[in-house]
Parts: sequence; structure tokens; C-alpha cells
Amino acid sequence: MVTPRRDGPLSRRPIWVVVVDGEAYVRSYRGESGGWYPQARADGLATIGVGGRALEVGVEPASDDETNGKVSDAYRAKYGERWPGPTETMVNDEVSRTTLRLSQSS
Repeated sequence: MVTPRRDGPLSRRPIWVVVVDGEAYVRSYRGESGGWYPQARADGLATIGVGGRALEVGVEPASDDETNGKVSDAYRAKYGERWPGPTETMVNDEVSRTTLRLSQSS
């Protein structure tokens, strides 16, 4: 995730992305107080780095229980074996409330 800092330069933070039913989702590891999350939520936009490129994406909260359950399952399947501790953080109640669906920015 690429976000501006208050003093001007850009900050880059790694994020974990999962795909559920053809849609990409992210969560803030630090919950609602995570560095990039409040800005992305307020703007409805974010910039992610992919393959050395910066891509503008739309972000939309995904708060329904069914979607959140599927996203948690996707985090466990993709990251759980290699990083079990961080994965369990990504699926806890506080972090699950930060689920955002990514979309192509118009």
C-alpha cells in the first residue's frame, strides 16, 4: 500500500491481498488505526504497488458476514501455513472489520 506521509514523501507498507469470487480484498493488520486504512476509507481510493507499478484502486467496505467469512477463509488458505500467527491476526474480529474490496479506479 502506498500512502503519502504528512512530511511529503510516500510510505510503502506491505499488505496481503486475497481473491474471493473473482474480487480482490485487503484488510488492515493494525485494524482501524492502521496507517493507510483511515485515508483509504475516507477517500474511497488507494494506491497499491504491483510489479513495480503504482495502481490506483477504488476501495469499498465489505461488512457482510458471508463475505467476511469467505475472506477470512481465503487468508487462512493463502497465508496460514507459512505465517500462522500473522494470519490469525488477519482473521480476528477487529481486523475483519477493516475488510475492503478493491476495484479498478475510474
